[in-house]
Amino acid sequence: MSTTMESPADAPAARATSRRGRWLDDWDPDDEAFWQSSGRKVARKNLILSIFAENLGFSIWVLWTIVVINLANAGFTLSLSEQFLLIALPNLVGSTLRIPYTFAVPRFGGRAWTGISASLLLIPTALLAFLVPSGWLLEQSHATQMWVLALCAASAGLGGGNFSSSMANISFFYPDRHKGAALGLNAAGGNLGVAITQLLVPLVIIIGVPVATHKLPVHDVNLAYAGLVWMPFIALAAILAWRYMDSITDAKTDPSSYTKSLKQSQTWVMSLLYIGTFGSFIGYAFALPLVIKNTFPEFLAAHPFIATYLAGLGFVGALIGSLARPLGGWLSDRMGGARVTLAVFLGEAVFTLVAIYGVQQHSFPVFFGSFMAIFLLAGMGNGSTYRMIPSIFATLGRKEAAEKGLDLKRTILDYKHQAAAVIGIAGAIGAFGGFLIQVVFRQASLGVSAAVKAAETPAEKLAIAQAQADWSIPALWVFLFAYVVFAGMTWFFYLRKSFATDKVPSFASASV
Repeated sequence: MSTTMESPADAPAARATSRRGRWLDDWDPDDEAFWQSSGRKVARKNLILSIFAENLGFSIWVLWTIVVINLANAGFTLSLSEQFLLIALPNLVGSTLRIPYTFAVPRFGGRAWTGISASLLLIPTALLAFLVPSGWLLEQSHATQMWVLALCAASAGLGGGNFSSSMANISFFYPDRHKGAALGLNAAGGNLGVAITQLLVPLVIIIGVPVATHKLPVHDVNLAYAGLVWMPFIALAAILAWRYMDSITDAKTDPSSYTKSLKQSQTWVMSLLYIGTFGSFIGYAFALPLVIKNTFPEFLAAHPFIATYLAGLGFVGALIGSLARPLGGWLSDRMGGARVTLAVFLGEAVFTLVAIYGVQQHSFPVFFGSFMAIFLLAGMGNGSTYRMIPSIFATLGRKEAAEKGLDLKRTILDYKHQAAAVIGIAGAIGAFGGFLIQVVFRQASLGVSAAVKAAETPAEKLAIAQAQADWSIPALWVFLFAYVVFAGMTWFFYLRKSFATDKVPSFASASV
């Protein structure tokens, strides 16, 4: 960092300068004069380009949710459990990559890493465009096909790590008073990529296919287009990042903060709760198109427009959940994050019960409506849980300073760094919860998978699927039980007055 003495009038301009490679050597967004003079403009530019790149990351991450339900149209014969495996793999890989991606920004700089991480998205799109639809793959044995498809699907997980690096990078650009809004916009803008993919790709892959064939149970698709359509945007995101984004010299992650946070029980409590919010959002975003296809085949057969063009309306949930995230943060500022989170889990449990009823009654409107409510609640929970983390660790810092006679300001700063680390840890574990949702659905689908796979004609497959349309009910009961547990945890740790008084003061206050 520069140590040159500056006059107050010159300080903002000097801090806005950068050296070779667009590194900002003296970035202080908490200095109001600097922020108003040049910092806000630079931060906004980086936020916009970050949202664009992160949006593409989410788009590629969930790309196989649409590819999988069209593999039969492309000539592949897979059981339902095999299809769930293919959508689980990118979820698993993306969740795992979130941790190393968090440390990439301090290592490479936000500008360089945004360009690199965006460029890596060319790998899954190229594999999908040039390998999956190839005649060579269709001629291989079923085992070989599965290995190749699994590799291609897993590569889409590269898009899942972008969230962590993007959030870490943007957090350094904004002052504390604006961090919440900036990170909320960054997160919501990225989450919207899920809805964009699930709305756009079903339309893209039928370009050039005769309209008259769209109503058929099996019809031609151009799966290559599902990969090709993203390549120009990926290249543009990488170029814009490299040309216009900045890196902050002082954007360093303190490894000791992660070590300390891992020793805090609250880190693991909040990570588990994030499974119930973000894990639900991303898990259902991955699973819902496939669940709808195999739970309400008669509805989709009677509504080919929805089945073909809108992928069973699965994109609507991702759209609702993305837009609801800032709402959850806003409500938490006014009602308390813990109270909002408790209401979210109780609501998710209730609407999961409604979804079970919808399956039992073979009512697509009831089932679909209940899941849209779950997406709304999950999106709000994403915002409320992230709002809770800094409040909880600020309270822990005050408590430790009071008990041990430590310097209050320094102790709170230390816990503030721990809270930032927890946000990264919880993000990774929460995303892993989405993978667990795929695993539970896959286990529930094993029976219907075997029966459908044994059928010889599309008509027989449809008849068997209709007869076993309630296959998802055991999985839904598991999710309902989990939401009840999460609600109990939220009450026990953050709203139970005896705990708040004896263990951590003020946890039950509106600030949490």
